[in-house]
Amino acid sequence: MTTVIFVHGTGIREREYNETFQIIEQKIHAQCPDIKVAPCLWGALGAKFNDNRASVPLENATLALSPGEENADIVLWGQLYRDPLYELRLLSLKPIESGNPFGEEPGDVLQSRVASLTPTLELQAKLQEAGIAKVFEPAREVIIRSEPYYQALLTVSKSDLSEYYAPIARAVVAQAMFFSEQQEKFPLILTDAQLRDKVVELLTLALGEAELGLGGWLLKPVLELAQHGGTNYVRGNRFELTDKISPMPGDILLYQTRGEKIRAFIQQQIEEAEPPVVLIAHSLGGIACVDLLVQQQLSQVELLVTVGSQAPFLYEINALYSLEYGQLLPEHFPQWLNIYDLRDFLSYVGNRIFPERVQDVRVDSKQPFPRSHGAYWTNAKTWEAIISRLP
Repeated sequence: MTTVIFVHGTGIREREYNETFQIIEQKIHAQCPDIKVAPCLWGALGAKFNDNRASVPLENATLALSPGEENADIVLWGQLYRDPLYELRLLSLKPIESGNPFGEEPGDVLQSRVASLTPTLELQAKLQEAGIAKVFEPAREVIIRSEPYYQALLTVSKSDLSEYYAPIARAVVAQAMFFSEQQEKFPLILTDAQLRDKVVELLTLALGEAELGLGGWLLKPVLELAQHGGTNYVRGNRFELTDKISPMPGDILLYQTRGEKIRAFIQQQIEEAEPPVVLIAHSLGGIACVDLLVQQQLSQVELLVTVGSQAPFLYEINALYSLEYGQLLPEHFPQWLNIYDLRDFLSYVGNRIFPERVQDVRVDSKQPFPRSHGAYWTNAKTWEAIISRLP
């Protein structure tokens, strides 16, 4: 009787494993009721806190909570790094006041100042120091030609004109930083918040007399964002966040340094199973199985199925524990089926790395990453590939 053993990946614990195992067992038994499906839950050997999270810094032992506006500023820059037009998009949502049919609109005044700005000598020197002097003008052009900027100008009134200078300055600086990263240049301003804020201050003052902080209309939505996310939220919930994110990278680090216990556990499950054996291994479980089958000649294993695996990637960068790059898979290594999904950025192909030793099969979960990494088990094409190859 063929035995299929399911070897899980990183960060999974007993309840999640059992739910996935039931899906796999049902899928196999629906077409091959005589095949035995056996568990291999190595999660108990995975990463864990051995001293009750003693390594996690407490809030009162590191840095006191910042005032609300400082947190808002940090969260705001987090948004601007992703979208330099973020603040201008917010400003464009302000109600449009009736204009003056006989005079110049405040938005026209603002546009004239931004378009005709000549940087002061002090600002030029600071742009050079920050490393964005060459991309400053292209960044300003992108901002003033953008639709959010145009829409924001329509909402300017004479009474709040000065509130727009700082958001525009931040948009230009954020765009210049974006251009630098896009060109694979890494100037000081990318990591020096004080330097960044000084550039913004000088640019704001060059546009006109203005408040340098968040204007009244912008402060409320950004403060609300700061309360529900960002660095401050993470700092205040460090224990909870560590518990959520540590299993996956923790398991990887543990395996790379002390993986022999995990491989020995998998080998024990294989030796106790009725041959022939098929290993279905997900993510890090696939890496462990590849390492084990390279090191040990386990003739009862007739087929290895890796799903969402990084083993080919680790081999290519010479980081696979069992096999240096350039060495061939040993002759005793079993047939290898590798299932991947182009939407799963943690899955890799093996046939070009190990020609004629790996068969790659692509599936499409139609799920975004990272959900795509765990979406293989309900995909019909996954089981079509596996069932047809079972001994």
